[in-house]
Amino acid sequence: MSVWAIADLHLSFGKPKPMDRFGTRWEGHAEKIAERWRAVVRDGDTVVIPGDISWADDLSGAEADFAFIDALPGRKLFGKGNHDYWWTSVTKMTRFFAERGFSSLGFLYNNAVSAEGLVLAGSRGWFLDERQQTVIPADYAKLVNRECERLTISLRAAEELRKAEGIGAPPAVFLHFPPVYGDFRLDPLIDVLTSFGVKRCYAGHIHGQYGAPPYGDFRGIRFYNIAADYLNFTPLPVLLS
Repeated sequence: MSVWAIADLHLSFGKPKPMDRFGTRWEGHAEKIAERWRAVVRDGDTVVIPGDISWADDLSGAEADFAFIDALPGRKLFGKGNHDYWWTSVTKMTRFFAERGFSSLGFLYNNAVSAEGLVLAGSRGWFLDERQQTVIPADYAKLVNRECERLTISLRAAEELRKAEGIGAPPAVFLHFPPVYGDFRLDPLIDVLTSFGVKRCYAGHIHGQYGAPPYGDFRGIRFYNIAADYLNFTPLPVLLS
């Protein structure tokens, strides 16, 4: 059994929103996701999807997108992205999934989950720079602090899970927003990661930069780009070390 990661599916079966306006790589992207997912993921595997899952405005509008994901192999753990307008509370979403029989869907959001000898932690993160944020008006410093607190909650849960299950490896962290990109750094959030000894962090959100390296190292942490279009719509394996 394996753990995989892929962000930014940007599905829109309920209310079509063509993604190919963002480039030819996005043409028929849902079909590419299904084909390439099935080529590598098996039943019993776990796939983390940290955000920008569906363009829908509410849970009902996203139902067809959830059905598409549920039909794919593996257990899926959702995180929240900046375009997941359908997102409510984990309690309400879990109930919605149960009522519709979406038994393979769950959440990695301000909590921790164990899978295949790994402990997984996850939160959303935030924009790398105040000028980039699309939530206006917004208190940037306050929002960064809130996301740091949420990540801390997740990593504390991960520490407890590691102790309970005797897992020695540091947790793998999954965010929607990358804490490091180019010359931008979200130092308060990186401080949280380093304080818990995190060595690997996976994030999406960045699109179209296909010539960029698949990961970068900063302050002892390896940061991976797992945006779906960057991965050419093939989930990335999350290795034990």
